[in-house]
This record gives sequence, structure tokens and C-alpha cells, in this order.
Amino acid sequence: MGAGRYGPACDDDGVPEPGTTAVVVVLPDAAPLLDAARRIDPALVRRGLPAHVSLLYPFVPVSALTDQDEKGVRSLAAGFPAADLVVEEVVTAPGFVAVTVPGLQPLVDAFRAQWPALRPYEGRFGARPAAHVTVAMGADDPTVADRVRTAIGSLLPLHTRAAAVQLVTLTEEGWQSRLTVPLGVPDGS
Repeated sequence: MGAGRYGPACDDDGVPEPGTTAVVVVLPDAAPLLDAARRIDPALVRRGLPAHVSLLYPFVPVSALTDQDEKGVRSLAAGFPAADLVVEEVVTAPGFVAVTVPGLQPLVDAFRAQWPALRPYEGRFGARPAAHVTVAMGADDPTVADRVRTAIGSLLPLHTRAAAVQLVTLTEEGWQSRLTVPLGVPDGS
């Protein structure tokens, strides 16, 4: 895969543009974490996708996405079983609060290895950011970040299940699922 087919996915503020894609594992049981942050300040929680772990974001832009890319997503998802997970650790960085999901790190690493030309989060968080659910972004005030950390910490440990991989595309109407593939099922069916 040539690096030339991958263009920037975000504007200068880090906000994704239509045509951006991502490969994610949705974790519905983690929704209360986002709800807790939203109660503190609704602007902290990005709209459009439920609680999830990004396996590869940004993925191949929709304009460059090929059948081979979709086949690769299906193949990798088939090679990993559905998994029961325990989410226990809150992590913070300036303006950012998340919970790590170490049980999904092997799956995240496999997707990154399959598409090495794609830099996770366009390199904003280093070469190998940990598998995580982003709970709050823009928590620049340390007091607000501490309130979010305390609120979500009271909900941990959280038990959830990773059952499927989704390829999602940002459209003018928001994030839309393009492909859903169950984990551990040959041929994704």
C-alpha cells in the first residue's frame, strides 16, 4: 500500500472530516463512562460514536478504500475471538481522559501491523498508543479533568464484551457503519 493514498483525515483542530474512516470495537457496556463525563460537561464527549476502542484511526479514507482493505478487516476480525474484558484503569493527559482496555491491545496491534503506513491518530499520541476508550476530550481545566476521572473511577471496574469489529465512515450526517464483522467467525459471517 503506497503512502500516497492516505491523506490527512482531520482539520487543523483535530476534528475529523467527512470521508474519514476508522476501525473500531464498540463497547456498549462502557456507555456509562461517557454519560458520567457528559453530565460534567456535554462538550467533553464527542458525538456520533458510542463508547469504543479504535483499532485504527484514521483508517484508509473512503475515497481510497478497496475491497482488499475490507477483506483485510474481515480476515483480522476472524482471527481473534470475542472477548470478555475488564476495564479498570483511568488515564489522563492534558485535555484527555480515557480508560485503558489492555485485553484489546493484541487486536489493536494486529490492525496497526496490517496497515503500517497508517499512523494511529496521525501520530498525535506517539507510535503505539494503548488500546483505550476515550471518555473526555477538551478537559483542559485540570479541575474538570479531575472531576471526570473521579466520576468514571467510581464506575470501575467495568465488565464488557468485545463481540465485533466495525468499519465506520464519517459522512455529512455523522459516523455510519460500513461493515460489521463478528470476532472469531471465519469469513465474518
